[in-house]
Amino acid sequence: MKLLLKSVTILDPGSTFHKKKADIFIVNGIIKKIGKNLKEKSDKEISVKNLHVSTGWFDSSVSFGEPGYEDRETIANGLDTAGKSGFTSVALNPNTYPVLDHSSSIGSVKSKAASHPVNLLPVGALTVKSEGVDLAELLDMQEAGAISFGDYKLPVRNPNLLKIGLQYAQNFDALIQSFPQENRIAGTGIVNEHENSTLLGLKGIPNLAEELQITRDLYLLEYTDGKLHIPTISTEKSVKLIRQAKKKGLDVTCSVAIHNLIFTDEELKEFDANAKVLPPLRTKKDTKALIKGLNDGTIDMATSDHNPIDVEHKKVEFDNAMYGTIGLESAFGALSTLFDTEEVIELLTSGKERFNIQKHSVEEGEVVDLSLFIPNEEYVFTNEEILSSSKNSIFLNHKMKGRAYGVITENGFIGK
Repeated sequence: MKLLLKSVTILDPGSTFHKKKADIFIVNGIIKKIGKNLKEKSDKEISVKNLHVSTGWFDSSVSFGEPGYEDRETIANGLDTAGKSGFTSVALNPNTYPVLDHSSSIGSVKSKAASHPVNLLPVGALTVKSEGVDLAELLDMQEAGAISFGDYKLPVRNPNLLKIGLQYAQNFDALIQSFPQENRIAGTGIVNEHENSTLLGLKGIPNLAEELQITRDLYLLEYTDGKLHIPTISTEKSVKLIRQAKKKGLDVTCSVAIHNLIFTDEELKEFDANAKVLPPLRTKKDTKALIKGLNDGTIDMATSDHNPIDVEHKKVEFDNAMYGTIGLESAFGALSTLFDTEEVIELLTSGKERFNIQKHSVEEGEVVDLSLFIPNEEYVFTNEEILSSSKNSIFLNHKMKGRAYGVITENGFIGK
């Protein structure tokens, strides 16, 4: 297939065309020519005012539902949503039914995404059925295509199990994930433990639940000399703990969910179940620390933490609603309200190295892996912006800046 992008602005610090406006001619997944006023014949020409391109974006935490919860999201529609939201690669969480805890399940979801422009990269469950009792078949899953191992939103209760996992994974250079919450401290809490939880009569989850788990995991990491990723941290002290660990030379990375950068527990006053997320929305002090952590490199990447939940499990009493918000569609527009465009691109691509995903520059002769977007366009995020099957977005009616347009990869183009 031949594609021609007309008059696009290239944002790629690794490219000789960085910050230049040019045409890009693509043939069968390879960038054949970059230049001014290209006249090559193409099967499809894309000409959009103020269109920008960068190396492909990657989201390190995405849930779809299939297999088992197709009513929430199918793999096909989930990948369409990711592509139209600007992501060329997504890490699929194992919170399906059955759980992605063996090689055949990893192979199955990869086969369903084989010809899609968006690259689906499964995260294998760390433990069998994500029950936290026995390690799953990590090596077999990695050979089948798993890029990391962790039990989505489920902490590893047994420290010895995490210790063994960190040690075993070193034999094949695997990345272990550990969700940062000590459930015995969190108890039956459902929101941030602070004055708003008291005023609203909602049981709280203290910061300590996250920070204690991170402290434990960092001690285990130091003991094993392993490789650890801590997904979606949310507190000021968590940032400090990871900053200290990196200064000590520990091999640790972490991410933050974009909604934890934007919103605080003030959102709870409306009792909107879309604001029920895990980790919970914290305070303004925490959001400032998280943003600072991204700016100084303590936090390695931002994620949508996209988690579709069907209406039957969201449009219920707040106490009974499931945790989670969709976030792929809003990721670029929301981040762009906090950071400039080049910083946003860095946040959406920096996770590739940690998850061993090849990064392609915008250069002639390179494999095409492009995210397409229009920066600085201001709008309000409404239901019309939602592409997911589930509509549980915390960003509804929130002001956005910048709009994703689509992606081009080896397997073709998908866009709005």
